[in-house]
Amino acid sequence: MNTLITLAFLFTAAGIVWYVVTIFNGLVALKNDIDKALANIDVVLKQRHDELPKLLDVCKGYMNFERDTLQKITQARNMYQQAVSVNEKAQADQKMTSALGGLFAVAENYPELKANSNFMQLQNRITQLESQIADRREFYNDSVNTFNIRIQEVPDTFIASFMSLCPRQMFKVEEEDKTDVPMTFAAAAK
Repeated sequence: MNTLITLAFLFTAAGIVWYVVTIFNGLVALKNDIDKALANIDVVLKQRHDELPKLLDVCKGYMNFERDTLQKITQARNMYQQAVSVNEKAQADQKMTSALGGLFAVAENYPELKANSNFMQLQNRITQLESQIADRREFYNDSVNTFNIRIQEVPDTFIASFMSLCPRQMFKVEEEDKTDVPMTFAAAAK
């Protein structure tokens, strides 16, 4: 009878250890998925930032009166390069998306620019990158949401406390960035 009780105790202890290890490993995997997702966003943002000087160079010759639009892109690019936290990166990314939207809207006023094959290629490339950025932000936010839920659920919360895991920030759009971008069209140089 003592052997049966000992075996039952050992199986129960082994089951508890296995359960704790499974939760621990799941939380580690989620934490690493978030880091990977954020790094993947950075990769695509870097690609977009590498394309911007080429786009600006093409536009400068045509958009003499649109210096403000071009400066907004340059400022947003610099803002992202200096961003450290997820919130700062999200704000800089949103400013860049807004500035690019403004540039492409203003470019509609310049038929010669729209006819330039380099501009069209760069516009298409940046549009593709914007789509990839949106997809990766969505994946990042999904990963963060799953992680935040898991570290708050019982019994995961006990293991998360032991691991010193804290909720992560999602990529969010600032209230000011939800408003329409004012567009001003200067007369095109003839």
